[in-house]
Amino acid sequence: MNTAHKRKCWIGFDLGGTKMLCQAFDSEFSCLSRNRDRTRGYEGAKSGVERIIKLIAETLKDINLPSEELGGICIGCPGPLDLDEGVIIEAPNLGWKNVRIKKELEQEFGCPAAIMNDVDAGVYGEYRFGAAKGARCVLGVFPGTGIGGGCVYDGEILRGRTGSAMEVGHMQINSGGPLCGCGRRGCLEAVASRLAISSAVCQAAYRGDAPYLMENYGTDLSNIRSKALSQSIANGDEVIEEIVCNAACQIGIAVGNLINVLLPDTVVLGGGLVEAMPDLFVKPVRKSANKRVMPAYVDSFDVVAAKLGDDAAIMGAAAWIQHLETGKDAG
Repeated sequence: MNTAHKRKCWIGFDLGGTKMLCQAFDSEFSCLSRNRDRTRGYEGAKSGVERIIKLIAETLKDINLPSEELGGICIGCPGPLDLDEGVIIEAPNLGWKNVRIKKELEQEFGCPAAIMNDVDAGVYGEYRFGAAKGARCVLGVFPGTGIGGGCVYDGEILRGRTGSAMEVGHMQINSGGPLCGCGRRGCLEAVASRLAISSAVCQAAYRGDAPYLMENYGTDLSNIRSKALSQSIANGDEVIEEIVCNAACQIGIAVGNLINVLLPDTVVLGGGLVEAMPDLFVKPVRKSANKRVMPAYVDSFDVVAAKLGDDAAIMGAAAWIQHLETGKDAG
């Protein structure tokens, strides 16, 4: 990499979930500065973009960075995106529609900017720096409130003509299955997301089959998060472990089908559920996937838990804009 690029600073921004994270990296991806804020549901796109710009400006101010050393900014975003134009078509959790955020950032900071799907950012981060470093083809599956997916092949993110691809959560697992939020039945999200798991767990608790969870968390879905599930399992609620393992097996069905299509060398499982209960996901997903792949593909892939946690998406976003602008990977 030439000397000019070694001086560059790269900004990664994660807009997923309930938080905004902004981090500045040098070209070797050492952290220079980090700031965070909370997203505010339905605050309006104008106010939201202003707060994004403010957080980036604060991050740059922390390191007193000359503008000519800012190589680029990339934001990992939820929802449908126009990747070429840098438009957030819709971010349902924020109430945003048709936000031309790439243009706003380039005008404000005078450097290249890009957006990417937040799960793609996480998978790319794991490919560059984490559990899938050195792999040729990486499949990422991140179960959370929904189930996101991403794929990196030969260093490039697999995408559609203008938007992100790999909507793993909407692969149909059971044609007569439960109704999904997308309006169709039997999607992977409808049977294996945290929301689906929590719903089944609440029913079990109501029946008296999960006494620890009932006593400590009740049956309010908003309280049944990853920590509640893992603690209840650790305290003897065996039915919850069974529910989680069944969800992991359903994810394995989707993974097995994708292995037959993509033949990845590494499958990365990420998100809060996997972080809280890695053994209950990694082993069942591997076993279930191996039952669905062609005989020649059995055990041809690794299934691993993500290593970087919240840092995956922010590091992946910064690394992606560096890759777009320099055509090279650091290191």
